[in-house]
Amino acid sequence: MPLSKTAEHNPEPSQLSSSASEAAVRPLRVVAIGGGTGLSTLLRGLRRHVSVPGQPCAEPSQIADLSAVVTVTDDGGSSGRLRKDFNMLPPGDLRNCMVALSEEEDLLVQLFAHRFGGSNGLGGHNFGNLFVVALTEITGDFVHAIQLASKILSTRGRIFPATTANASIVARMEDGSLVRGETNITASRKRIAELMLDPPDAAALPETLDAIERADLITVGPGSLYTSLITNLLVQGIPTALAAARGVRVFVCNLMTQPNESLGLTASEHIARIYEHTRAPIFDYAIVNTAPFSPQTVARYAKQNAAPIEADIDRIEALGVRCIVGDFASEETLVRHNANRVTATLLELGNSNSGSNSGD
Repeated sequence: MPLSKTAEHNPEPSQLSSSASEAAVRPLRVVAIGGGTGLSTLLRGLRRHVSVPGQPCAEPSQIADLSAVVTVTDDGGSSGRLRKDFNMLPPGDLRNCMVALSEEEDLLVQLFAHRFGGSNGLGGHNFGNLFVVALTEITGDFVHAIQLASKILSTRGRIFPATTANASIVARMEDGSLVRGETNITASRKRIAELMLDPPDAAALPETLDAIERADLITVGPGSLYTSLITNLLVQGIPTALAAARGVRVFVCNLMTQPNESLGLTASEHIARIYEHTRAPIFDYAIVNTAPFSPQTVARYAKQNAAPIEADIDRIEALGVRCIVGDFASEETLVRHNANRVTATLLELGNSNSGSNSGD
């Protein structure tokens, strides 16, 4: 069973795994759900702990199996062009996850990340996206193409599209209007009231549901609230699987608000919006950054109508979610999660729960 949801302010991560440290801890089965830069950042941290036969592990091996469940509703940029021209799922977020789970020093990884210059023909396209298109045409199966590309890159984990249905997202705005497509939703200045999937019966892969059922640790986030997180949670089968999961379920909260998706929302309101769409509580823990940012960073983001997300701990725990707070940010040109610190906390949570989820 998942860890207790009894409210407890700021439990120290080192305290969460005290029982696990007293005995040998078996490697964890981990599922990470999301999309965009947030998921890629998290996967880079998790990858260092994945055990792969015949390959050295950068850190002590704590993950036996890592599965990434990735959004496939993008309709912009190179992915959008390929989706329209080849009537296929957008490969961009999946390709980013492949790169994140591969060895960054590898020339092949750099090739997969390469974007062609110019404004005509190949201009703007990503080589990795085109490679997935070619494999899809050769195999006739997008999921198989993703698995083959992952094998070529020697990824430390499996990557699954959230659904194989050619689905789009539709947002009902607060004024009642409907906006269709991720690009249009992201560009809209209106506030989102509800996100919907078209078709609404787009189903998850059986492999995804099996991975969630068997997982010791399941993460959702970080990522754009609606277009990277909630879009995955609208896929048929995923909310039910998360609600019934035996593993510990963790929400990794974003660091900054987004003007077109989460303007003014606190950390607890992010969770509340997710619960409005899943119609069931799916989190045991929330990891929330409370470290302050420099005045320069705050001012820079304010020009983009964004701000640090408020860590309203009491409201989070009133939702039945235990809140873990601390310094989880990396403050450079762009604010990003510190993958190593987030990963360390996640692994301690997973280890504290793994003894109660030992069945196959």
